[in-house]
Amino acid sequence: MPRQERPGSDGEHLVQQRLGTTQRADRFYADQVLDHLNARMQEFVARQEMFFLATADRHGECDSTFRAGPPGFLQVLGERTLAYPEYRGNGVMASVGNISENPRLGLLMIDFTRDRIGLHVNGRARVVMDEEMRAEHPYLPVDPIPGRRAQLWVTVEVEEAYIHCAKHIPHLQKVPAQQRGARAWGTDDFKRKGGDYFGAAAEAGERQPFRRTERKDELLRGGPHEHSEDLPHRTPAPAAASRDPRSGAAYRARPRDRGRGDVVEGLNAEFLDRVERVLARAQPRRPAEDEPEFRGWFDRRDD
Repeated sequence: MPRQERPGSDGEHLVQQRLGTTQRADRFYADQVLDHLNARMQEFVARQEMFFLATADRHGECDSTFRAGPPGFLQVLGERTLAYPEYRGNGVMASVGNISENPRLGLLMIDFTRDRIGLHVNGRARVVMDEEMRAEHPYLPVDPIPGRRAQLWVTVEVEEAYIHCAKHIPHLQKVPAQQRGARAWGTDDFKRKGGDYFGAAAEAGERQPFRRTERKDELLRGGPHEHSEDLPHRTPAPAAASRDPRSGAAYRARPRDRGRGDVVEGLNAEFLDRVERVLARAQPRRPAEDEPEFRGWFDRRDD
C-alpha cells in the first residue's frame, strides 16, 4: 500500500522536525483537519458576510484580498464544494487571473461578532461563467444591484478544512445601520470607493514605472534561490503514515503537486536557527494553556 501523506506541506513538516513540534502538529491534524466540510462548518460558512482569499500565479507570486456580500453569498454546494461570485471591480481580475494559472487557493472566514472563531478552507478552484453556473444551480440568488450581479463564479473543491483558534480574534460589534449609513454596494463613484486614500495617484507622475523583478523568470527556469550559496541542501526525512489517535485510520491522502524539493531545500537555515533561539528563550507553556479549550467545535462529530 502506498504511503499516505500527512496534511500540510513538506516545508511545514520539515520545520516541525527542526523545532520539535511534530507531536503537537499531529494532534492538531488528527483532531481538527478534515478533507470536507462537516455539518457545523457548512452552517458557519452559510452565514458569513465576508472572507479573505489567498491565491498565487504559476510563478508563486501571491495575492491576498477580501470578499464580502450578504449572508449566503458564499454558497455551500455540498460537503466538498463551495462557490462564490465575482462581481465587477477595478478590472484587474487578480484573483481570477491567478486561478487561471494556478488553481490552488485558500479561504479564511472569521466570525468577529458572534462566536469569535475562524475557519480555513484550502482547495482547488475553477472559474465558471454566470449563465453556466445558474443553469446547473438555478436557485442561486440574483442581486438587484447592478454592481453586485455576478459576472463569474469560482467553485472550490475542498481539500482541507480546519479551525482558526479564537484566542487572538478580537470581539467586534456591528454598528447599527442608522449610524453607519448605507454601504455603497457596486458603486463606481470614486470618492465613495475610497478615493486616493493612500496618495498613490498623487505620486503617479513622480515615481518610476512599475517593474517586477527578474525573479519570476528565474523561478520558472528552476534557477537558484536568492542567496542559495548560503543555504544547506536538505532532503526531508520520509514521513511515516500518520494515524488518527482515536480511530487508528491513516490520514486521507491529499492530491499534491510534486517537484517541491527545491523549495524545501531552500529553507533558510539561518532563519530557522534564529527561530530556535527565540523559542529557547521563551517561557514554557503552562499545562492549562496547552489544552485547546475549543477542541471539538469543528470536529468530526456532527451532533
